[in-house]
Amino acid sequence: MELSSERVVATLEMSQVTSKDEEPFNSDGDYESLPPHVSVTTHMTAGAVAGILEHTVMYPVDSVKTRMQSLQPDPNAQYRSVYEALKRIVRTEGIFRPLRGLNITMMGAGPAHALYFACYERVKRSLSDVFQSGGNSHLANGVAGSVATVLHDAVMNPAEVVKQRMQMYNSPYRGLWDCVRTITYTEGIGAFYRSYSTQLTMNIPFQAVHFITYELMQEQLNPHRHYHPGSHIVSGAAAGAVSAAITTPLDVCKTLLNTQENVALNSMNISGHLSGMANTFRTVYRLGGLPAFFKGVQARVIYQMPSTAIAWSVYEFFKYFLTKQQLEQEAGPRPL
Repeated sequence: MELSSERVVATLEMSQVTSKDEEPFNSDGDYESLPPHVSVTTHMTAGAVAGILEHTVMYPVDSVKTRMQSLQPDPNAQYRSVYEALKRIVRTEGIFRPLRGLNITMMGAGPAHALYFACYERVKRSLSDVFQSGGNSHLANGVAGSVATVLHDAVMNPAEVVKQRMQMYNSPYRGLWDCVRTITYTEGIGAFYRSYSTQLTMNIPFQAVHFITYELMQEQLNPHRHYHPGSHIVSGAAAGAVSAAITTPLDVCKTLLNTQENVALNSMNISGHLSGMANTFRTVYRLGGLPAFFKGVQARVIYQMPSTAIAWSVYEFFKYFLTKQQLEQEAGPRPL
């Protein structure tokens, strides 16, 4: 049930709560700027929950996206739409097949998103003080999102490699640990970070556009920055759609590096393992020209819109809830 901003303001309204450094925090002000005495644990807890839910709820669509980005797909794995792909996968491979690799994704998403949101909030606050005297600076938002991405991808990249290999059609791995052992034995530990530079090249602009779009939408829909679920959902969906569409070519390259798609590489007479962003770009272009860089764009946008909306709405809720709880504890029991 949606909470209106008026109701939240009424709930959180206190005369003033004094922080540890004696600076007052008025809860009727900018909700996004949490009081300085709130622990980084608040951001990390909210971020971890948001990340796990984001990846879990939309995971079947992510599986379809990985397959639709295949440059030389098996005839049995050529799909016209996300819905048609899901229906055929469930019918021919079993109802749980679209969820294959979800376990490693959940293991990585929690800590990755905890670092991601905590770093974003900290860097955004510090840079906003420099760029705009504590106001909402779009440059600060973009830079903060980029810095947070470096930490997020350092944790998430190995999970992405395992996940995408298990998502592919006719994946040879029996399960999570078989996939990890096989990659380690045949390709070495470095295989888990083969796409790291490409992932950063994709995710830094993705997250910069994502955070700037989200903050711009919030300025229009929620200028007072109260907790308002509807505005967080709409802003998150818009941010996810715009950033996903723009960065699809890099995502195609990342998928090829992660999966090392055998049929595609063999057709190009590439022996060993494909590495390097420049080599990957050339390979994708030679295999399918410019259209190849936008394979799976529909599935990527369909995945990112709700997943980003889920992430922001869940994150904002937990940030609001944990902040409210802490403020109430510090205010002490209400007089009878």
